[in-house]
Amino acid sequence: MKNSINKLVIALIITNLMGCGDSQKSSSGNGNIDTSSTQTATKKSDMIANKITPCLWVDKDAKAVVDYYLSIFKNGKMKEYRQYKNPPEAKEQGGQDSFETAIMEIGGIEFSILAAGPYFKFNESVSFVINCKDQAEVDYYWNALTTNGGQESACGWCKDKYGLSWQVVPVEYFDLINSDDPKVREKAMRNTLKQKKLILSELK
Repeated sequence: MKNSINKLVIALIITNLMGCGDSQKSSSGNGNIDTSSTQTATKKSDMIANKITPCLWVDKDAKAVVDYYLSIFKNGKMKEYRQYKNPPEAKEQGGQDSFETAIMEIGGIEFSILAAGPYFKFNESVSFVINCKDQAEVDYYWNALTTNGGQESACGWCKDKYGLSWQVVPVEYFDLINSDDPKVREKAMRNTLKQKKLILSELK
């Protein structure tokens, strides 16, 4: 119980520091550290594009995490990278000396990456659905996410190499399971349970 409380304290301290504190900023263009003062830097409040931003806690190397996802989701970009020093309060609770944050945009959605130590792990209680236009796109994302340390699951679910869960779903699938024809619905649902990657031709 005490260990769980310490983890929570570390998480709260780190999260509160993400928008302020002693940081160094790296541009997404060349990766160089920009130590400009906060007076000349763009205000965070002027940069926020989404009302809600998913935050992904990983062990380390925020840049490597962003590079991994950008290699899968084309036309994405890293919008920000920062390095922070942990205050004494966090280190006293077992935290690391420093942590990193990054903001990436993939699929038109901003994700915040928090690389702050091996304290929390992903599980299936949170997953992201990839709406695929056809079987070829399903195949692409499924293969990209499950190779290099990823893992296949069932019914269109898989995990990437960081353990984050994804649902790779062809949009036509929703028409099948919500069809007015009960035979179409039943076949699609029955065959879904037999599959790992969703294969449309076997669901119709």
